[in-house]
Amino acid sequence: MTVKAHFGNPMIEQRNLAAGKAVVELDKVVLKVSGADALPWLHAMFTADFKNLKAGESREALWLDVQGHVKHEFHAYYDGSAVWLLLRSADVAAVTRAMNMHIFREKVDAIQDCSADFSVFGVFGSEGAALDGAEISWRDPWPSIVPGGARYAAGVPSGWNFTEHVVEKSKAADFASSLDRVGTDAFEALRIQAHRPSIDDVDEKTLPNELDWLATAVHMSKGCYRGQEAVAKTHNLGHPPRRLTFLHLDGTSHDIPVAGDEIFEYTDGKPGERAVGRVTSVGQHFEAGPIALALLKRSLDPDAELLVVSEHGEYSAKQEIIVPVDAGKAAGIKRPNLLRGK
Repeated sequence: MTVKAHFGNPMIEQRNLAAGKAVVELDKVVLKVSGADALPWLHAMFTADFKNLKAGESREALWLDVQGHVKHEFHAYYDGSAVWLLLRSADVAAVTRAMNMHIFREKVDAIQDCSADFSVFGVFGSEGAALDGAEISWRDPWPSIVPGGARYAAGVPSGWNFTEHVVEKSKAADFASSLDRVGTDAFEALRIQAHRPSIDDVDEKTLPNELDWLATAVHMSKGCYRGQEAVAKTHNLGHPPRRLTFLHLDGTSHDIPVAGDEIFEYTDGKPGERAVGRVTSVGQHFEAGPIALALLKRSLDPDAELLVVSEHGEYSAKQEIIVPVDAGKAAGIKRPNLLRGK
């Protein structure tokens, strides 16, 4: 049975969730990967270090295309015999099919879709990490930098201590019964406030570098995986073409923008003709008010005034830098001038 959220005052829900007094059921499902070669197989395919994963440890990992664009996000846990992969429910059919097609001579069993058997709950705080009744518990590494990772942001908001628990559906009603149930809107507002990227901030062109995802989901020095060249070149020699930005939105309206709304630079009392980015996530925070994450073109002035244009209206927005304009160029290598032969 699926636990239903008791929807009430959204601001109170957020406070309770942030304080570890509430639990949220997430729109996620579970896959299991087993077999003698499961860890090296995942290591070669995904961005994270699976080869050195020990029983009881968690990973965040991405699956990229050959151009380095993010296709899928995984929260992984190793129980000593199988790897549990938590992912967005909408992606489970495509991911299961694609992963099974990537099994060749490896000793990896067919990917097990456990969607019908388990629910995924999220809880904040150190006490929430030790709740009884879960099959496995994935510990979110954010805002730390994992071994092999790299961070662009100069400062990351503190207070993000989050765990995802996988619970049998038959036990879901009784899981963390002493805590309130809240809706996912409460979680989203807290995620946005923490500058925490997710698959919801991704479009067909997104590089991990653009979202500051190298910090927790990418191991920069491990062996080759699909898309690694694009990620490494962008980090070492170039700049991400776009940058994730936190937006403080005008709070005078009763409505807020929605994901996908275009953003324009506001100059001389009017918006520019071309969009400079788009909103990726939006929420109402109990302290910060209306907030959003957005992908903006890299060259945009960090002090530029912005206008979000939505079907609900227009909203002025102020930037708070996450990925800076000068992110990348980590190697400090001068590019050769091929036209001059040097």
